[in-house]
Amino acid sequence: MENRWQVAISAGLLAAVWGGVADTFSLVTWIGFLACSTYFAQPKVGFQGVLMTWATNLSGVFWAWIVISSSGYFESPFVGYILTGIVTSAMCLQASYHKLAFIPGAFIGCCVTFALAGDIANILPALILGALLGYSMVLLTGQLVSLTQRWRAFTGSSTANKVTAQTTTND
Repeated sequence: MENRWQVAISAGLLAAVWGGVADTFSLVTWIGFLACSTYFAQPKVGFQGVLMTWATNLSGVFWAWIVISSSGYFESPFVGYILTGIVTSAMCLQASYHKLAFIPGAFIGCCVTFALAGDIANILPALILGALLGYSMVLLTGQLVSLTQRWRAFTGSSTANKVTAQTTTND
């Protein structure tokens, strides 16, 4: 990976910013990181990737909410198990629709919702902002790569020239 430093700087800086934002606004930090990870794992690029991340993560929230809210009407835990099986099938089948084609995104949204016992008010902001975090990392990385290329062009140097110059000087 040629741009490893730019990726590392971008990811590290924005992860720190996210941590501060999440803390300031009492958001669940790890949910944002899961949404950010969804953004990087799904196949779309740019803002289309953000939309797919939102669609799949939020569909998973919806499916988990169905299980949680429906299970409360029954005394037997087996109803919850059956509903979980039905919802799992639904999350896989919804991938036939191209905007919901990233099945792991739905599972992430579902798992987050189960983990927070359906606390939608704490789930949604972190999922929504987490997808934007991933997109922001890509944008910042692109800017850093562009700056690096301009610097190299300005100085007339490249990594290969530096290595050659250092080797020649040290001989």
